[in-house]
Amino acid sequence: MVPVWYWVVTAILLVWNAVGCLACFSQMRMSPDKLASLSEAQRAAWIAMPATVKAAYVVAVGAGLLGAIALLCRCAAAGPLFIASLVGVIVQFGWFFGVYKGASKLGASSLAFPAVIALVAVAQIAFACWAKTQGLLG
Repeated sequence: MVPVWYWVVTAILLVWNAVGCLACFSQMRMSPDKLASLSEAQRAAWIAMPATVKAAYVVAVGAGLLGAIALLCRCAAAGPLFIASLVGVIVQFGWFFGVYKGASKLGASSLAFPAVIALVAVAQIAFACWAKTQGLLG
């Protein structure tokens, strides 16, 4: 029997990842007016971001959403999908903080939300692995 809290965690992860997809979609389709409304540092970071890093962003949120759907379907593919999501997160934020030096340009506070995103990405993998060992995923 699947515990009720499994469904609660799965629903939370589904919403988290859906919001990530919506944010990504919104950023990828940003109008010139919206881009102009960003701070100079944010606008410069977005413009400087290579297409490969933007693709990693899409992979991060897309694989995360698919992983959450896999949890909902109790499918073992959740684990590998969440791993793919984490790889996307690492590439995206690796570029931003490592190559672009985003924290020095946008301030130390720019580390907070990406840290939360990375922690959730790791937690999703741990949850999927735990669910598999408990026989909750097929």
